[in-house]
Amino acid sequence: MKIHLFSQCLIDMFYPHVGMAGVQVLERLGCDITVPKKQVCCGQMFTNSGYNQAAKAAIKNTIETFENADYVVSMSGSCAFAIRDEYREILKDEPEWLARAARLSDHIYEFTQFIVDVLGVTDVGATFRDKVTYHKSCHVTRLMGIKEQPMKLLENIRGLEYLPMHRAERCCGFGGTFTVKQPEISAVMTREKAMTIYESGANVVAGSDQACLMNIEGMLDRMYKDGEIDRRIKVMHIAELLNCR
Repeated sequence: MKIHLFSQCLIDMFYPHVGMAGVQVLERLGCDITVPKKQVCCGQMFTNSGYNQAAKAAIKNTIETFENADYVVSMSGSCAFAIRDEYREILKDEPEWLARAARLSDHIYEFTQFIVDVLGVTDVGATFRDKVTYHKSCHVTRLMGIKEQPMKLLENIRGLEYLPMHRAERCCGFGGTFTVKQPEISAVMTREKAMTIYESGANVVAGSDQACLMNIEGMLDRMYKDGEIDRRIKVMHIAELLNCR
């Protein structure tokens, strides 16, 4: 398998340990990983705000970088959705690029989706002894339709006690530029999400989208420091849990 990793800007710049965990999990499962140096932003941050023309340079660079891979594995569900579903709409008036985008869309997978649906693995041999809940982010759960794959992987982590979260599929309030343009509404949504995590009884919240996790982590930290919750709750990408031994 010729597997290229799409690491996501946020992970590459601020959470490299998450990308490293993802690579180590996939290598342990027998994958030969390439992390192309040419990759940059997939263009999603532009398209989220309606700047489709401005996004095209990043979009075309992404296509050129990944189109020859047998599989592209994305550490971010939101980026994977943009590449899989949104590129074709944005490039619909450019036939050559549309065809190239369509070919790429057939080869891109979100991290947990690739492990379960392509590799056929639900037990990666991980061990993590703590109480964990899971944030079902919008792009992964609703837009990509990835619901069971993360749960199957969590179920087979030895020592992990899974605690369900009330309204787990509710948005965390991040929404890309939404959190910047509508900070008051975003803060209310994030606070609600943080409280449902706290009320689950978990000491750790996991997820498959680092942008959501960054947003949630900030709110949980502030609520703990302000005395609104009485314990620190650790935030982890699911790749980090799957890499624990």
